[in-house]
Amino acid sequence: MPFFDGVGGIWHSRAVIARLSGVLADKTLDSVLLDVGGVGYQVAVSLNTLAALPAVGQKAQLLTYLHVREDAMQLFGFATPQERRAFELCIAVSGIGPRLALGLLSGLDAAGLFAAVAGDDVARLRKVPGIGPKTAERLVLELRDKVPRPDGSSKLSARAMPSGAAAAGGVFADVAGALKNLGYKPADAERATEQAIKQQPEATIEVIVRAALRLLQRD
Repeated sequence: MPFFDGVGGIWHSRAVIARLSGVLADKTLDSVLLDVGGVGYQVAVSLNTLAALPAVGQKAQLLTYLHVREDAMQLFGFATPQERRAFELCIAVSGIGPRLALGLLSGLDAAGLFAAVAGDDVARLRKVPGIGPKTAERLVLELRDKVPRPDGSSKLSARAMPSGAAAAGGVFADVAGALKNLGYKPADAERATEQAIKQQPEATIEVIVRAALRLLQRD
């Protein structure tokens, strides 16, 4: 697809945005607004990447993937190279678009996804909302020989999670709502949210979301 560069009316057949670094201007539960030199980039992110980002107003960096369609262009952002690689592998699987891939990486981090695929763990993949049995089987079949092996040969980096105090009532509603939007049943989402808040009552919303997701994956 061609891209207009805004200079002299020149069109280019390709454009790549691989990384953005700037000030985090805003964030929601599925995207962030990154101010890069006065230009605001709306970037879709997974819950795992969201949890790794600093507070609004601080400097942040995202690895990015520009998804191009005939009618739109959208940026997806990642906290680690491993998550971006996992995203690229997922969207190469038939029937998986970028939104579903991002949802998959909200339910499983990159290491968890790689381990599930390498271990033929279809049941674990099916626990992620939106991933049915056929999709889970395709993921395993098409990615089995492409993911890093869980034998220590490919070490996945861990990111420090932010911490801080939050009002429990508002956090409960936000976290439970996020989990419901991901496709989890209301009762399951609320139960996991309550347990996660009890475990880390002073944590930020992003940390609690990750903890709740881990609880749901164990069920």
